[in-house]
Amino acid sequence: MEMTDIRELAERIRRNVAKVIVGKDDVIELILISLIAGGHVLLEDVPGTGKTLLAKSIARSLSCTFKRVQFTPDLLPSDISGINFYSQKSGEFEFHPGPLFSHILLADEINRATPRTQSSLLEAMEERQVSVDGETRRLEAPFLVLATQNPVENQGTFPLPEAQLDRFLLKISMGYPSTEESVTLLKRFKEQNPLEEIGAVATREELAEAQESYAKVAVSDDILRYLIQLVEKTRSHPDLLLGVSPRGSQAMLKAAQVLAILRGRDYVLPDDIKVLMKPLFGHRILLRNHVRAASGLAEQILDRIAADTPVPAESGIL
Repeated sequence: MEMTDIRELAERIRRNVAKVIVGKDDVIELILISLIAGGHVLLEDVPGTGKTLLAKSIARSLSCTFKRVQFTPDLLPSDISGINFYSQKSGEFEFHPGPLFSHILLADEINRATPRTQSSLLEAMEERQVSVDGETRRLEAPFLVLATQNPVENQGTFPLPEAQLDRFLLKISMGYPSTEESVTLLKRFKEQNPLEEIGAVATREELAEAQESYAKVAVSDDILRYLIQLVEKTRSHPDLLLGVSPRGSQAMLKAAQVLAILRGRDYVLPDDIKVLMKPLFGHRILLRNHVRAASGLAEQILDRIAADTPVPAESGIL
């Protein structure tokens, strides 16, 4: 698949989702980046901002299987991965697949499940496989986890561990709509739900082909060094207890390549990396003072790191 084909595919999906979601073009673009790059997305925001609606709109735009799981404290790992049960008819154990065996999984309010259940997603998210009773089963590509969580309510929730946060390519906040967007939203949903009217505009085969083709985007050695410099500064910053992992730097490379395609280029620029720093690095760093995390300190630190890191000369980029 050519770069122009990937960009046209992404634009088709974006236009379809925009029939339901008002505004939020930047959020939709980030999810498209994750979708093409083969990564997972964590949508974190207060209730009622459209997290679940956005996830469903993405799923309906693709001719892929879709499952939704409401995460609760009593949810078991087998409720997600599936179980082996004894069939009296056949006289043998048969495997009953869980919601993980789908192309797109909406994990609603993921932080309400216990750590044991949350950890059942780790193997699937990273290795695209599920192990049940000693037998490993591959998940069919593409496989995307769209997880939502509410950062305000702490009672009855279990914060995601760093190991699982690192599995998410991007962490995105929806934010409240503007005044004009709120008016448009009320008009659009006044008589009927537009989600019921949209259909698939992209096939699973197209998406799989795009995921195999985006890596053709050129990345110069200077851009790679610039990326590693940013990563290393997060590891040595005095206010950070944990910096970006090697998985994080690889994730940034993939996401930057896809962003370059969406911006109409076949090469990566430093601006591509800067645009993605907060949603891609923000959940991978750990502040020394956890109490100050809610004040936006992590974003401020990333802004300072970007400002203090020399940008490669144009001659070394192309």
